[in-house]
Amino acid sequence: MVAFATKQSLLLLSSLLVLIGVTTGSFYDNFDITWGNGRANIFESGQLLTCTLDKVSGSGFQSKKEYLFGKIDMKMKLVAGNSAGTVTAYYLSSKGETWDEIDFEFLGNVTGQPYVLHTNVFTGGKGNREMQFYLWFDPTADFHTYTVLWNPLNIIFLVDGIPIRVFKNNEANGVAYPKSQPMKIYSSLWEADDWATRGGLVKTDWTNAPFSASYRSFNDVDCCSRTSLLNWVTCNANSNSWMWTTLNSNQYGQMKWVQDDYMIYNYCTDYKRFPQGLPTECNLG
Repeated sequence: MVAFATKQSLLLLSSLLVLIGVTTGSFYDNFDITWGNGRANIFESGQLLTCTLDKVSGSGFQSKKEYLFGKIDMKMKLVAGNSAGTVTAYYLSSKGETWDEIDFEFLGNVTGQPYVLHTNVFTGGKGNREMQFYLWFDPTADFHTYTVLWNPLNIIFLVDGIPIRVFKNNEANGVAYPKSQPMKIYSSLWEADDWATRGGLVKTDWTNAPFSASYRSFNDVDCCSRTSLLNWVTCNANSNSWMWTTLNSNQYGQMKWVQDDYMIYNYCTDYKRFPQGLPTECNLG
């Protein structure tokens, strides 16, 4: 039987994980600013990156490396105040018409109302696997760690070390799983007030611009990556335990707490959306 942790112990663990430092690389070394015409910038000798959005344009960046499996951490501080209509996207994606993608998207809201954390998994160009959450803290007040752990067994989404969602490899049951297309990391801050906040009912208040999101402490020490199509960094499964990591019983308890208390949408319970039957993975546990 799974021993479910208390909410107090989970919050204590979350706080401790935020305080633990890790060796991280420079944003200069790991990323290229790709758009925004000066609205994204790197500071503090490569340790801080900011993206800004104004009425003319947003901004974004992408990794120099491509990844095929890994444990990737990024600390982020989101747009403060009235962020309605803004989206801060942080995701991995391959290229082409049948791309794979692993998404974190943060949907802004009016002052005092919670952000929505939107997650999705695409395989072969097909998504429709949305799960959405509120967060148990103010993501604009300080930096918090958002992690993708992607290996041949599962994709685990974590916030401050607490798992919020798992997408398992169910290829044996006919469910596609991303395992062969290397992905780059992308992040951007952009305006989407036609849908981002309450389905587009709340529009962006440009008197609050420029909006800004900040990034620190990128960590991709545990990963398989390449910087060129001519190169590849292989992984030794015997020395890379993350390659075969799944949730333990305590982590399942943490995830149950998050999903019971903070999940606001789950495609696997949306029978109206899937009148012909829920997606296969929804019935596999």
